[in-house]
Amino acid sequence: MPPPTSASRSGESAAGDESPAMRRLRRLSLHLLQPSSPADQAEPSSLALAACAGRARRVEGGADVAAALAAYLRGRHRAAQMRLFDFFRARPDLQTPVEMTTAEHRELCYRQLRALVKDAGVRPLTLMANDPAEYFAVMEAAGGADISLGVKLGVQYSLWGGSVINLGTKKHRDKYFDGIDNLDLPGCFAMTELHHGSNVQALQTTATFDPVTDEFIINTPNDGAIKWWIGNAAVHGKFATVFARLILPLQGKGGEPADMGIHAFIVPIRDLETHAVLPGIEINDCGHKIGLNGVDNGALRFRSVRVPRDNLLNRFGDVSRDGKYTSSLPTINKRFAATLGELVGGRVGIAYCSVGVLRVAVTIAVRYALLRHQFGPPKQPEISVLDYQSHQHKLMPMLASAYAFHFATVQLVDKYSEMKKTNDEDLIADVHVLSSGLKAYITSFTAKSISICREACGGHGYAAVNRFGALRNDHDIFQTFEGDNTVLLQQVAGDLLKQYQEKFKGGTLSVTWNYLRDSMGTYLSQPNPVTARWEGEDHLRDPNFQLDAFRYRTSRLLHSVAARLQKHSKTLGGFGAWNRCLNHLLTLAESHIESVILAKFIESVKSCPDEKTREVLKLVCDLYALDRIWKDIGTYRNVDYVAPNKAKAIHKLTDYLSYQVRLVAKELVDAFDLPDLIIRAPIGMQSEAYAQYTQFVGF
Repeated sequence: MPPPTSASRSGESAAGDESPAMRRLRRLSLHLLQPSSPADQAEPSSLALAACAGRARRVEGGADVAAALAAYLRGRHRAAQMRLFDFFRARPDLQTPVEMTTAEHRELCYRQLRALVKDAGVRPLTLMANDPAEYFAVMEAAGGADISLGVKLGVQYSLWGGSVINLGTKKHRDKYFDGIDNLDLPGCFAMTELHHGSNVQALQTTATFDPVTDEFIINTPNDGAIKWWIGNAAVHGKFATVFARLILPLQGKGGEPADMGIHAFIVPIRDLETHAVLPGIEINDCGHKIGLNGVDNGALRFRSVRVPRDNLLNRFGDVSRDGKYTSSLPTINKRFAATLGELVGGRVGIAYCSVGVLRVAVTIAVRYALLRHQFGPPKQPEISVLDYQSHQHKLMPMLASAYAFHFATVQLVDKYSEMKKTNDEDLIADVHVLSSGLKAYITSFTAKSISICREACGGHGYAAVNRFGALRNDHDIFQTFEGDNTVLLQQVAGDLLKQYQEKFKGGTLSVTWNYLRDSMGTYLSQPNPVTARWEGEDHLRDPNFQLDAFRYRTSRLLHSVAARLQKHSKTLGGFGAWNRCLNHLLTLAESHIESVILAKFIESVKSCPDEKTREVLKLVCDLYALDRIWKDIGTYRNVDYVAPNKAKAIHKLTDYLSYQVRLVAKELVDAFDLPDLIIRAPIGMQSEAYAQYTQFVGF
């Protein structure tokens, strides 16, 4: 609401003459004022009016601050991203317009991908095989040009190409690698079915071996087994990696067919020359979607489609000419786990690219909030909407989270790259769970944040040209594909419980889980009644306090849910107990991932070589940590980890830090180093935003 328009009163006597209603209005207007430092014990009446952003808010050496931050954030593959940005900037014919039909968007998206490969000379599959970090950087840059392009690139290379090189053997790489890499062999990843998505082990499509012809017969046994939502299938794909149950006739008990579990098969779906759909295959279009309409999702039905035995991607299981099955892994479950484990790169890429989407959204919202001026003290200029405490509360913790997620996903990509080089079993397990948790947590946060950014930009945020609608709709499915977020968080919780059990058996813990070694000691002891009341700013901004608080919460949640599961399993069984405790388990998983993110953020702050940059990052990190603690303050209060006075101090300090981050908000978003080609929203431009906006609508 606007502040009162009556003349401001001066002095205590004037304030004392106010009616109760006017005193209430005056207090409500205090959200326009600079929050006091927690160390400042002065009364609210001593607060000075915050200066207008356009005048006294200019940060000394702001451009230098942004440049230093950008240098620290910049990855080693930034040059590859800039080459892509320059390429698309020079090709207006490849830039995605605000309005277009689904058919036009699909055609443009395919032309964008072909141009990236054929004209710009990018070889994504080679990058993925040799340097995954550069591959993810290229994927993020492509997604910046158009999220549909980033996803279509991911379907072609992470999924179709990745399945061939990760689940196949040398014969498959020799035959398909170059054609996939140069886009001569566009393909699909046909896993999801109409009736089954997350439960991959229950897929119904079959691949029955015919020993007479040395072929597999791919069949869709019922409508529920139709492959659904298959990217690249509706229009452009010529091949599909089809996940199906491998059936061996006469090799089960009593001469029954033997079901060897889910395997992957290369299935041609269109003629390489004519592009006609091949016999026995029916393809239908899944149609217009909420978003990502540059990606052609289709549905596939197979009617006794025969493929050579060599089309089985046989890294983890093979069938000989005489129909004998062999595998280095002894059980169906182990083969299934190994198969899905090789596809973890998709989740890594989604988490990484989701941070890119968050950066774009928060940059537009922050720049507009600095540009937009509404209301102000009586007879004084209007102030920036980012000077309102309520606006800072919306955007500053979000901006801090974008920084936190950046460092966490860079670490994830580095771990994934190391995993691909070493095939270390412990690292494989760590990356699997970490990618599940970060993908789920970050994509969910980004989806919510885009809507908050839209609201923060008022009516102008509703204009399609200002991007929030497209960002929200295109990104929304990130919460579902490559693993539903709720399912992925359960995987994290399940692994935490496994690690918890290993502790009691004297086993070692994964590196990411090391802090759980103390879960029965430091973190599960009664909170210290003295430290529970400490409320000094130095203490609250101490990274040791912050990380201990996060880890204490996780350890308490882990200990309590383990006890609940043990109790309920006696009467409900394992599945029933898990379902009874499901919300508790999801909270545990999110808490753990927040601990991992904060730990990496703190480490990144300490590693920053430039003192001024380190100070800014420390400020942002403190806001991230204390905002999370405050949002779950009930948990800490319930176990007396935080006394009432300390809770109040945390709340007060969080508001103050939001204000401090607001003072460098421009520099923080400029440090993302996003070119106008990627931002595109007129209200998010670094200069002349209103001029570009009015020009767009025709003035």
